[in-house]
Amino acid sequence: MAPKQRLALIVLLTASFTLAVDFSILNVALPAIGSDVGFSLDNLQWVATAFALCAAGLTLLFGRVADLAGRRKMFLIGMALLAAASLAGGLATEPAVLLLARVGQGIATAMVVPAALSLLLVSFPEGPLRDKALGLNGSLMAAGFTTGAILGGLLTDLLSWRWAFFINVPVAAAVLLIAPVVLAESRPTSKVRLDVPGAITVTLGLFALVFGFTHAAAHSWTNPLTLGALAAAVVLFAVFAVVESRAPHPLVPLAILKRSNVAWGNVAGVLAFVTETSLVFLLTLYLQQVLGYTPLGAGLSFAVLGLGTVLGGMVGPKVIARVGSKNAMVYGFVVQALATGALVWLDSDPASIGLLLVATFMGGVANLVVIVGFMVTATSDLPDADQGMATGLATMSQQIGITMGIPVMSAVFTAQLLAVGAIDAPAVLSGLTVAIAVNAALCLAAAAAVAVFLKKPGAA
Repeated sequence: MAPKQRLALIVLLTASFTLAVDFSILNVALPAIGSDVGFSLDNLQWVATAFALCAAGLTLLFGRVADLAGRRKMFLIGMALLAAASLAGGLATEPAVLLLARVGQGIATAMVVPAALSLLLVSFPEGPLRDKALGLNGSLMAAGFTTGAILGGLLTDLLSWRWAFFINVPVAAAVLLIAPVVLAESRPTSKVRLDVPGAITVTLGLFALVFGFTHAAAHSWTNPLTLGALAAAVVLFAVFAVVESRAPHPLVPLAILKRSNVAWGNVAGVLAFVTETSLVFLLTLYLQQVLGYTPLGAGLSFAVLGLGTVLGGMVGPKVIARVGSKNAMVYGFVVQALATGALVWLDSDPASIGLLLVATFMGGVANLVVIVGFMVTATSDLPDADQGMATGLATMSQQIGITMGIPVMSAVFTAQLLAVGAIDAPAVLSGLTVAIAVNAALCLAAAAAVAVFLKKPGAA
């Protein structure tokens, strides 16, 4: 890497990692936020949901806008918005202000992440160097979710939950100072118009989908509002497909989804994030409600998982160079399934923490091998003009996976609790065991799907 490339990589990875941390940094702090700002218990989920809705719902749109307006420009606007929204969130004394701040952070994430990934891709040609950069990016994005849980606990216990917001301000300011020097503007040579009808329908469809899943976790899958939101998502995505087939400049040319590497690479990406982020949620419940850990202790227990994800991000490009991205994803999902499956033997014995640490480390390594394989596969063999759109799809898969994982596994866990008819520690352990088994089965299903349906990158 040339010195300027190295600096550009540091700036882009710092931004992506910071935004990944934002997904989970407030989870541990929610009770303190509720008491300080005045959220009722049933509305507290909106602190997380407001962020997730915007981050997932607007990613594809802003990925395309970055192609048209300039990726560096969109990156800088997003980082400035992140700083302003984080400052407002840290100073908030009313629920409305805090929710607006979280909306601002979610919009900033939707702006920055696809733009940063596009800038990274155009900064490094296809090959080992790009694979290495994607590996680092993937490891830091995944590690950011775990780091957020640890950092949120530390800041809340030692300082205040407000620092979970304030910490973004100096990071964003540093990025805004350095980025204009080390990042070149990037946009396609040919100017095209934004597909407004497509942007509206896909954004509303994503909003409905994410809302449906998050509402299911808080209420139930049979709740009328849950079913209505999911049905609306299906209808809106169908309308989006019709709009795209007729648009002169479609937001997502349907032909690109006929590429096996784009379609199945993104499916693998969604499942990789669904399984690992939801596992963190399940194990947080296990540590706190079965073993009796404090929130900070539970967060620190995931440090080993964080190390595994970093190692997986470093190993991923080497595995891909040796066996190819398809096999890397298949093998990664199989190892992740085995590591996750081992966790069904967790019990109320404090010594079970040893099994948890070993299994989450191995699963973290394997999960990042899959994530690096997904990013390489889903963005390969495409012209620079389509990189923003491809990275928008990949980033959307990332955000949807992170957002969907917890509601899906929470619904499985809750269904088992209802079947048992109790909420004590043994019942919680029973629910967690079933959900963990489903998680492992999902990893095996993902491995089989990739092995059967994914063709070599570039094949139709």
